[in-house]
Amino acid sequence: MRIVVTGSIAYDYLMSFPGRFTEHFLPEHMTRVSLSFLVDTLDKRRGGCAPNIAYTLALLGEHPLLMATAGEDFGDYRQWLEAAGVDTLLVRQVAGKFTASFFCSTDTVNNQIASFYTGAMANAGELSFRSVGDCDLTIIAPNDPAAMVQYAEECRTLGIPYIFDPGQQCARMSGDELRDGVIGALMVICNDYEFELLGQKTGLREADVLDHAQALMITRGEHGSSVYTRDRRIDVPAVTPRRIVDPTGVGDAFRGGLMKGIAAGLPYDVCARLGTVAATYALEHLGGLSHAYTWHEFRQRYEAHFGALPVAASSRG
Repeated sequence: MRIVVTGSIAYDYLMSFPGRFTEHFLPEHMTRVSLSFLVDTLDKRRGGCAPNIAYTLALLGEHPLLMATAGEDFGDYRQWLEAAGVDTLLVRQVAGKFTASFFCSTDTVNNQIASFYTGAMANAGELSFRSVGDCDLTIIAPNDPAAMVQYAEECRTLGIPYIFDPGQQCARMSGDELRDGVIGALMVICNDYEFELLGQKTGLREADVLDHAQALMITRGEHGSSVYTRDRRIDVPAVTPRRIVDPTGVGDAFRGGLMKGIAAGLPYDVCARLGTVAATYALEHLGGLSHAYTWHEFRQRYEAHFGALPVAASSRG
């Protein structure tokens, strides 16, 4: 199966705050907030939604194509991704711009405050599925909002099955833009907070989304995930991590595992379990690309929590 992953490419600047952000917000002064948090650590990591997803797919035996825009500073990152098994042929480096940057502070209970510099991501609309060739499955992950709408329209026109993953862009995109992404999707995926934002902006609830998309996946952090189809809902529990290091990239790893299952033709509940195991590995490491495992290790961990993994998945690894 030829899988194309779209979304942001970014460098992550990850900081840790030795307290709780919420202890410093004054309810009576929420109309005027002026806060500075003194952080203990700073790590620069390779990141971005698209590479995070593609990396998990590569770990699980796929050879995904990355379709995104990056800046002049992407050279070393490109080499690293290629070495990891990700095809970067469709990545365009934009002259005169830096790669997008994600600045994120995490407190002791995994609350996060983040800012995102767009950089070369603003040029994502210059790419098109019309120049990709064959594509059996893609994901429209958080990216330049106009590009996300464009990609959804192209996928519907070209008959490409796509997963619509608005993510943090739920806060930026309009109701019309979000609705446009939902219509015709193979699956819509959000975390529970993002789905509430999507619902507020579009008026769509679970059943409404399923009038336009084949399936809906809502992730719920330590409470697992729920997959909705037109005839049922299945809840999948989270896997208890060996340690909790950093939540950055965890949702992207889930999407990579999910797509591995879809590529193998597995039922959506099994796909969600694959995503859950992949997400747990990411949670146990700093950043979205610092973990690694073999297919054998992954399968053992899956089967320890969920039982035998269907042959259709293991035969592709």
